[in-house]
Amino acid sequence: MKISARIPRRRLLASLPALLAALAVPASAQAKYPDHPVRIVVPFAAGGVADSTSRIVADKLSEKLGQRFYVENQPGAGGIIAARQALSAAADGYTLMLLTNGTAVSVSLFEKLPFDPVKDFVAVSSLGYFDFAFVTSTASGFKTLGDFIAAAKARPGALNVGTINVGSTQNLSAELFKTAAGIDFTLVPFRGNHDAEVALLQGNVSLVIDSYSVLQGNIDGGKLRALASSGAGRSESTPNLPTVQESGVTGYDVVSWNAFFARAGTPPDIIKTLNNALQEVLADPGLKKKMLTLGIEAKASTPEAIEGRLKSDIDKWRAVTEKAHIPKQ
Repeated sequence: MKISARIPRRRLLASLPALLAALAVPASAQAKYPDHPVRIVVPFAAGGVADSTSRIVADKLSEKLGQRFYVENQPGAGGIIAARQALSAAADGYTLMLLTNGTAVSVSLFEKLPFDPVKDFVAVSSLGYFDFAFVTSTASGFKTLGDFIAAAKARPGALNVGTINVGSTQNLSAELFKTAAGIDFTLVPFRGNHDAEVALLQGNVSLVIDSYSVLQGNIDGGKLRALASSGAGRSESTPNLPTVQESGVTGYDVVSWNAFFARAGTPPDIIKTLNNALQEVLADPGLKKKMLTLGIEAKASTPEAIEGRLKSDIDKWRAVTEKAHIPKQ
């Protein structure tokens, strides 16, 4: 008996709408994102504030989106090594990159940075923001930042201010402070935060500009005194600390930030999924409290807002480095 391979006309017509609907679904929507682990490339060594922030957020994203988000540390000058790693991956949302205000600084410090953070990456969201603290020794006699400014004006170039290495955001914050306050002091760069702190405790420098969390142990212990914070408004982490602007320096505003970016060309629906998730996890009270212990104000943004911040910071720090005559690397 011969069996016909022909499909009955009635059955074919009945299945046609479903077939057409399946064909109309774009490939990106057929597999829900994410369906396997997501790598976050961090341009700093493990253990720092940026690394800790990324790991805290990664854990929450893993819970929220049901796939593992993990940090891969790729430290190196200018974030170059990390950027190369991120840009060698597909633009599919499974490799993210942590960019910071330090990325904006790098654009002005390198003669030719081998990647363009604006063109090569697309913004996802900010993770958090943090100010720097202006800190002196309790033995110095400076009770306020205004006291320090008055002393610097009375003795131009006589006072020493310590920061970590030349070209760091802390270092450029000091350069900006010098011009904004109209004072002169000797800027002393140190290899690391600990070296600058020791110099402050020993009286070799009169002021250090660094993250509050870095210096908090000796501030709480009564050996150091915080005089001001660098942002335009008081920080949630140090609400009782006046700003540099409140101390008499009009227009001074330095706020550091961390943010997730993806490779340019990543589908918009994936960026939206990530941004929606970050809006939710960064609003979590438990996460906010944990971040504040690091001196970070957890806060998500729109992609457009953090991209705009990156661009404006590039212009800002380029002007500072040019005025300070810092040689390009």
